Amino acid sequence: MTKVAPINERKSDHIRINLEEDIHSGITTGLERYRFTHEALPEIALSDVNLGLPLFGKQLSAPILISSMTGGTEQATTINRRLAQAAQETGIAMGVGSQRAALEDAAQIPSFKICRDVAPNILLFANLGAVQLNYNYGLDECQRAVEMISADALILHLNPLQEALQVGGDTNFAGLAKKIEEISNKLEVPLIIKEVGWGISERSARVLADCGVDAIDVAGAGGTSWSQVEMHRAPNEFTRQLAEPFIDWGINTADSILNVKKVAPDMTIFASGGLKNGVDIAKSIALGATLGGMTNPFLKAAMESAKKVIDVIELTKKQMQIVFFAAGIADGARFHPSCLKIYPA
Repeated sequence: MTKVAPINERKSDHIRINLEEDIHSGITTGLERYRFTHEALPEIALSDVNLGLPLFGKQLSAPILISSMTGGTEQATTINRRLAQAAQETGIAMGVGSQRAALEDAAQIPSFKICRDVAPNILLFANLGAVQLNYNYGLDECQRAVEMISADALILHLNPLQEALQVGGDTNFAGLAKKIEEISNKLEVPLIIKEVGWGISERSARVLADCGVDAIDVAGAGGTSWSQVEMHRAPNEFTRQLAEPFIDWGINTADSILNVKKVAPDMTIFASGGLKNGVDIAKSIALGATLGGMTNPFLKAAMESAKKVIDVIELTKKQMQIVFFAAGIADGARFHPSCLKIYPA
């Protein structure tokens, strides 16, 4: 029998593979199908573009999210500190990686708690795997994850394909909707449901909306493929071949946003999955998202310094500001999708 790797070892593997290997999805985000209407006479000044918005009781300087990444290792402590410092300095939102490791081993708590220690004012999201609700987790564990980092909201992430491809993965996703609804009804902070890179269908969006969740992070296909991550960390040839053909699995990010918007038009949507810059985030917002989340650009910057992360955030903000300026949109965080055009097929 193949040995199941400890959680902290898996976390270390994930960081290394994301930095060293080609793990891109075999499909694109779908955002390349869209472009903004350029206005040669925008009738606004660049300084008129306002990217700020309120969300879950906090004021953000821009609709940018440092998407959930890591925690539970010494290296993750450094990464999370730098990410949180940058988020505090720039006024954007941040999520942490799954806190299961810290709930099961108190020694891992500092790698997550560091975020609030250095960033007391940011919009901060706790994180657990939704499937753990079928493995003896419940409201108590959810509340403990929130309290651990004084989070403003909780993310429950969905990763059925990843779990199916892992040796010893948690694959019982039966009846989760009812348990998610129970958490949504009882949790004292907003509940966000997040995919991890394969997107959200209309059916899943409808079910989640009926559960009463406060937001959906679509995490569409087109960026990191976690099937390829699992392929690179496979302990044997069988597991490697099991994961390999799923490189082009999933619903792309653009279509995932539209799926949620169609069946739950009032749902707060976070866009992530292959977003690389401020133009991608702006397109996502035009399609109906509230925030745009990125992972790899911030992870790579965090390997250097908090200052490098700040540089990436400020560049992303400026790119977004210029997009809205050149499209003649003064209020960059809220505008109509008619500003977008679709590339010819």
